Amino acid sequence: MKKTNTEYKQTLSDTQYRVTRESATERPFSGQYWDHWEPGQYLCICCATPLFQSDTKFDAGCGWPSYFQPINQSDIQELKDITHGMIRTEVRCANCEAHLGHVFEDGPAPTGLRYCINSASLKFKQEN
Repeated sequence: MKKTNTEYKQTLSDTQYRVTRESATERPFSGQYWDHWEPGQYLCICCATPLFQSDTKFDAGCGWPSYFQPINQSDIQELKDITHGMIRTEVRCANCEAHLGHVFEDGPAPTGLRYCINSASLKFKQEN
């Protein structure tokens, strides 16, 4: 069952709510995970769907956590984004529709993709 915006406001910080429910973007180099390198999984902050594995994370130099592929493509929804005078591909959680960030075609092998994700949309589950 999906949560209401009121329920999200009660469980998320202001930044997490603005990013995931209102498609805001956190400032570069300010998020909790942009320079985080422990082994584990990055989950959706709203619904705990596993989204990215730490071994797909790389330093893109952009100030946001970047990954070259999601754990399961079916858990990621990609939408055309024409805001701010740009044409980009927005990335959302397919389960709860949380805004995560954007995907660009300037990443490393093997995919050539860079999933540029707001830390505020993620929570980390350390590998045991």
